[in-house]
Amino acid sequence: MENSFQFSTFNFQFPIVLSPMDDITDMPFRQLCKEFGADLLVTEFIASEALNRDAEKSFRKMRFTEEQRPIGIQIFGANEDELLRCLDVVEQARPDFIDINWGCPVRKVAGKGAGSGILQDIPKMLGITASLVKRAHLPVTVKTRLGYNADSMMITDFCEALQDTGIAALSIHGRTKAQMYSGTADWTMIGEVKNNPRMHIPIFGNGDIVTAAQAVENKRRYGVDGILIGRGAIGNPWIFEQCQRALRGEPEREISVAERVDVCRRHLQMAIDFKGERTAIFEMRKHYGNYFKGLYNFKPYRLALVATPTAEATFATLDRIEEHYST
Repeated sequence: MENSFQFSTFNFQFPIVLSPMDDITDMPFRQLCKEFGADLLVTEFIASEALNRDAEKSFRKMRFTEEQRPIGIQIFGANEDELLRCLDVVEQARPDFIDINWGCPVRKVAGKGAGSGILQDIPKMLGITASLVKRAHLPVTVKTRLGYNADSMMITDFCEALQDTGIAALSIHGRTKAQMYSGTADWTMIGEVKNNPRMHIPIFGNGDIVTAAQAVENKRRYGVDGILIGRGAIGNPWIFEQCQRALRGEPEREISVAERVDVCRRHLQMAIDFKGERTAIFEMRKHYGNYFKGLYNFKPYRLALVATPTAEATFATLDRIEEHYST
C-alpha cells in the first residue's frame, strides 16, 4: 500500500484536528469532538513497550468507533525494535494512519529519549522514522516540535529530511521541548516549513489555538494545510464547530448553559461507561473549568465538581448548575 495521505478521500479541504493528549483525548471525548466538527482525530499517545506487553490500558487507548474515522493511533518510544514490534498490533486495530510522537515534552516521556527528547539526536529520529515508514502498511505521520531548546531550533532543516523518510504529513507544535507549554507558540517557523518550496507533504500547525478567530488567522497568515487544537479543546468540544463556522464565514453560535450541562453530563456518563466510575470522576476534573468558563460566580460549583467522589454527586451538582444559571 502506498503511504499517501489523501485528504480528498476524507472530503475536507482544511482539516481541524483534535491533538492527542494523554488522559484527555480518550474515546468518549473524541466522540464529542467529532460530533462538533473535528475533521481528524488522534488517540492518546501510547507507549510501544506497553503495547508489546499487552497492557490493558494501552489497548483501551487504541479503541475507537467507526463514527470517529478518519482516525490515527499515536505511538511513542525511543527503542526502534520496540516501535517496529508494536506496528502489527496497531495495524490490527485498523486506524486510518499511524502517528509518531516526536513532540511530547513531559519528563516521563522525553527524559527517556522518546517524544521531543529525541530532538537531541536527529539522526536517530530520522532512522527510526524511516524504518517505521518502510515496515508500515498504513500512512505514517509525525508530530514534533521546533527543536530541543532555543539553541537547536533546526525545524526548517530536519523537516526536509523527515519528508524524505516517506512520512505522509507533518504536524509541528510551535515550541521547543525546553519550553514545555510556557511562553507563546512561534508560528513563524511553522510557516517557514510550510512555505519551503521543497516541502510537498501537508504541514499542520499546533499551539495556542483557543478561538476560531485564531484558527482562521493562522490559516491565512502561515498557509498551513490544517490546524491541531489541543488544550483549547479541553472541556470545549464546541471549538471545532466554531472553527468550521468561522472558516465558512458564519457567525459564532452562542452555547447555552443548558447545552453545556447536557454535553458535560453526556461526557461524564460515556467516560464512566468506558473506563469505570473512579477513573472517569478523576479524569473529568480536567474538563469542568472550560465547560463552564465565563459563568459568573462559578467557583463554588467548580470546587464541588472537582471534590465530589461519586457520579451521583457529580450529576446532582450539574443539575444545580443548570437550575441556577438558567433561571
